Amino acid sequence: MEQYHISRHNSFYTIGISYLKADAEIRGRFSLDEAGKANLLEQAKSSGIDGIAVTSTCNRTEIYGFAQHPFQLIQLLCGNSQGTVEEFQKVGYVYKNYDAIGHMFRVGTGLDSQILGDFEIIAQLKKDFAKSKKIGLLNPFLERLVNAVIQASKRIKNETELSSGATSVSFASVQYILKNVADISNKNILLFGTGKIGRNTCENLVKHTQNEHITLINRTKDKAEKVAGKFNLVVKDYAELQAEIRKTDVLIVATGALHPTVTKALIHNNKPLLILDLSIPKNVDDNVTDLENVQLLHLDHLSQITDETLERRKTFVPSAEVIIQEVQKDFTDWLETRKFAPTIKALKQKLRSIKDAELSFQRKKLEDFNDEHAEIISNRIIQKITTQFANHLKTDKTASDDSLALIKKVFHLEIND
Repeated sequence: MEQYHISRHNSFYTIGISYLKADAEIRGRFSLDEAGKANLLEQAKSSGIDGIAVTSTCNRTEIYGFAQHPFQLIQLLCGNSQGTVEEFQKVGYVYKNYDAIGHMFRVGTGLDSQILGDFEIIAQLKKDFAKSKKIGLLNPFLERLVNAVIQASKRIKNETELSSGATSVSFASVQYILKNVADISNKNILLFGTGKIGRNTCENLVKHTQNEHITLINRTKDKAEKVAGKFNLVVKDYAELQAEIRKTDVLIVATGALHPTVTKALIHNNKPLLILDLSIPKNVDDNVTDLENVQLLHLDHLSQITDETLERRKTFVPSAEVIIQEVQKDFTDWLETRKFAPTIKALKQKLRSIKDAELSFQRKKLEDFNDEHAEIISNRIIQKITTQFANHLKTDKTASDDSLALIKKVFHLEIND
């Protein structure tokens, strides 16, 4: 990427771990909360990295950035999470330059999602890239790239049916409950955690189970009350969690904590209890399965559930890939213009210096010299000349290097890359 004049570093990388090779436990060790992401960005800035963004969801943790070597980014990830370099080498991946660009397009458009067509990732990417921009770490390349990915995502949503039907982790969890819990409308359901996944799950529960025995608990009670108010549900204090678990038939955990929030010690049920853990890292300790009457499912199990909606979505993948190719080509065409941007800029400066010298000469020579008109005309001529050169370099890519060398030679240009 050095020839494109977009970073002081040689290459653009995407490094990360995802559901494809890392199970929920390992993804949990590499996950980053908001503080972790902020620390990572500040460390990157201090080390001289001039373009970087980081995202962390239940399915993946990835860093997009410029570096002399990908190990710089791997160290940043491992230094701010519980993951180790050794673990990363086993399950992580590194994409470079155009491969890194292509990977980001697939992630942002839902083609690389654990559930095909799940577009929640694009909202997360927008949010995370905005944080990088706020602290000066979103260079023109990264800003243009994320906007291109957003454009591709919008087009796929509008022009295909890749995201048709209700299919997401929260929907899959409710589908599992409907298929595996008899008489669900009369069962007690407890939702612990009312973040984004919790809110989506709550909406699906209300919509599909016809259940009037849904209780919400959140560490911050007023957040649960805001969600409950929309659906007229019951909210209990966090202190009542153990008592509420004793009464429930289905427990859904979506707390987003860094350590388990539900353990065997909290459960004293005499009847069967189904627990669905929708959190990364895992927020339900595996020791709950020591209890005979407890069944535990994590989101990795739920994400494997396929139905007619998912099978139908697969038919729209080729159309989505065509859209990605079109938008990605526009991006790479823009990127190619970065090769000659410094030369065009230097040429424009050279022509302006020639113009200034000539106008100064004519100003002394002609009594009725019109400065204003001369400036307007000469500046328009310079713009037309440089545009002509730029268009030539865009269209004649095979000889662009030779053309750049000739322009530099003819006009004696000094390029400050």
